[in-house]
Amino acid sequence: MDQHDAITVAVEAAMVRIRRRQNRGALGGGRAIPVAVFRVLDAVADGDAVTVGALAPALGVDQPRASRLVAQAVSSGLLERVADQRDGRRAVLRLTPGGRDAVTDARTGRRSAMAAAMADWTPGERAEFARLLERFVDAMDRPIGAESRPRAADRLNRR
Repeated sequence: MDQHDAITVAVEAAMVRIRRRQNRGALGGGRAIPVAVFRVLDAVADGDAVTVGALAPALGVDQPRASRLVAQAVSSGLLERVADQRDGRRAVLRLTPGGRDAVTDARTGRRSAMAAAMADWTPGERAEFARLLERFVDAMDRPIGAESRPRAADRLNRR
């Protein structure tokens, strides 16, 4: 195995550890809400998915699974369906006050865990990690084989 492969294996192993930790709820803010429902709440809070139809691809699940997750969040009092003001035939998803609190608690917990993990890093190390992680995630979002385009922030940093 060459060095490039070894680095890729190490990154993959670290990403698996992160996913497992999140699936255990370690970064979820301490509430007894299933991880899949947190993913729904995060997507709605971010504005990525305001309908069940938009939620499915945002979560990487099929429409029936998205509908079940939304129903679970609604029955838990974390999410509500409201009529779209532009098209009354369509329902949009909105966080309830309890849903907003859950998202806030989860994000606070995740940020605290991340800050603690980087507590002994220099400000430069934290900034470089954030820059590289954002670049990595952007690249992971692109279809395989798609050409990499530098982000605006990266282009500015090169000048």
